[in-house]
Amino acid sequence: MQADRASTRPPRWSRPTTLLYARPGIVVTTERFTAGRSSYAVADLTHLRTGRGPHDRLAARIVTLAAVGAGTVGVLLGFTGGLERLTAGAYLGLGAVCLLPVLLVLLGDRWRPPAHELHGHCLGTELLLFSSDDREQFDQVVEALHQAREQHRYPDADDPAPTATYWRPTR
Repeated sequence: MQADRASTRPPRWSRPTTLLYARPGIVVTTERFTAGRSSYAVADLTHLRTGRGPHDRLAARIVTLAAVGAGTVGVLLGFTGGLERLTAGAYLGLGAVCLLPVLLVLLGDRWRPPAHELHGHCLGTELLLFSSDDREQFDQVVEALHQAREQHRYPDADDPAPTATYWRPTR
């Protein structure tokens, strides 16, 4: 009975594990990707893509309030007939107030830029795998993960042998 049980176990992985990247909280080896408390088998990760995260919430709220305020001032001046009595300097000031949300967006992205994010699928579920404000660290982690994934690809997956023929059913 014990001999049957031993023969049904899958063989152990014989490939050695190589450390590709290691910083506090982030470890990439040829077999595992660990970021924080989450750990994934590299062979299970598919559909990797990078992008930018959402804008800072505080900056988005400030921009929204500035846009609503400028729009409200413009509508009130339009309904009260105040736009006809404004001087050229007042029109310039109103234009500057209307440009305030655009300037706030630019400054907000400069001071608190959106984080760089790595998304991917693990066993059919789309996940946020890694996020960082540091572009250099993010690029190093992504490169290490791509190197680890390269070792899990089949050697002939991209370039099949030129003599290989496709199977066709006999008719």
